[in-house]
Amino acid sequence: MRKPLLLLLAVSAFQFVFAQENGVKYEYKKKPAVGFAFTFHDFQTAADLKSTSLNQVLKDKQWYKTGRMSPGLALSYFQGLTNHLDFMARLGGTFISYPVPDKPQTGSDKLLAELDANINAKLLSDKYWVSPYLTAGIGGSQWNGYWGAYVPLGVGLQINLLDQAYININAQYRAAVTSSTAANHLFYSFGVAGSLFEKKEPKVIPPPPPPPDTDNDGIVDSLDACPTVAGLAQFNGCPDSDGDGIPDKDDKCPDVKGLQKYNGCPIPDTDGDGINDEEDKCPNQPGVAKYNGCPIPDTDGDGVNDEEDRCPALPGPVSNQGCPEIKEEVMKRIDVAAKNVFFATGSSKLLAKSNASLNEVVKILQEDANLKLDIEGHTDNTGNADKNQVLSEQRAKSVLDYLISKGVDPSRLVSAGFGQDQPVADNKTAAGRAQNRRVDLKLHYH
Repeated sequence: MRKPLLLLLAVSAFQFVFAQENGVKYEYKKKPAVGFAFTFHDFQTAADLKSTSLNQVLKDKQWYKTGRMSPGLALSYFQGLTNHLDFMARLGGTFISYPVPDKPQTGSDKLLAELDANINAKLLSDKYWVSPYLTAGIGGSQWNGYWGAYVPLGVGLQINLLDQAYININAQYRAAVTSSTAANHLFYSFGVAGSLFEKKEPKVIPPPPPPPDTDNDGIVDSLDACPTVAGLAQFNGCPDSDGDGIPDKDDKCPDVKGLQKYNGCPIPDTDGDGINDEEDKCPNQPGVAKYNGCPIPDTDGDGVNDEEDRCPALPGPVSNQGCPEIKEEVMKRIDVAAKNVFFATGSSKLLAKSNASLNEVVKILQEDANLKLDIEGHTDNTGNADKNQVLSEQRAKSVLDYLISKGVDPSRLVSAGFGQDQPVADNKTAAGRAQNRRVDLKLHYH
């Protein structure tokens, strides 16, 4: 059965591709038709699908056996909506012991009446002798006083027999909407239907003859100022070779796109830096796009451009990345001051004998307002590492607070603690540990 169906689908697809006629439109909307069908209801397979799985149902090989299906009859009505959409209404009946949810089975067969309305979406129109389709709709049922609603979803195949008759094969899964009075089930039908009216020949609408267009530019000769040369509508059919919107007759650069402002030529680039004069703020001096065609600036005029200058507002040599060099005498003063900063044992409290050294640091910073200072606290490895880290941070912060209290701008100061992680001497000796308990002061301009 599977191979014949695949053959039918292949033939239909071949017809669909090659049956179109150039420039001709046909109307194949289905005329009203009625028919009857043999039907089969399968509640057991639907229940198996719900309780197990599709894979298990296929493995059991029970779903296609007619012994679990209840036969019936149905009347159907068809009406075409478009060439590929049909309306289908169906009234069916079968005698069955309906499995009403949560109700005991009576074991007696009674009439199950069903009425549903569907839309069939066809792959091919009624021009072809076979057409597969998808179907979906809404329906209602009545059995032994129980009224229910369901949604039919499925597939089908329409086979044309004669000009006014066809076979309709349909398979659906009917999902219950009213879960207390209706049950999910599978539904199959095989029937025939015939048109209620005499079939008329498809209406053929011949296309109008195209107006002449000698140069095939899409502009008819009657409106084309250059009927023998392909051109553009905006120039009445005459050409614009470079496509810049300026016709060749008015274009001083007909083979290069340009602007009306420059008589069809491109915007000039006087300094040859790749930035046209209209966007170049320095049109006579090569530059870069980032600075609108001007060279990279050197704010402090030290010969190091701002993008490479770590101190763009302070002149300095290239060797120091554009920053001023700190005098050796100042570096010695700051190193001496750093070695004379003292704290109470195990505490971040500054001792009074540190004041003279820190006041010297304040003086150095006051002498040069551009200098900045990093304050780094360090400890030896005696005791807990985490506590040492906190102590180093607190000691650096104490120095920072002192300098601020003497009028130094906080924005020029940064403090940090490094605990015992950066020793400068051996922690195994008392002298080494003493050197490691220190505050480093680092001057810089950036």
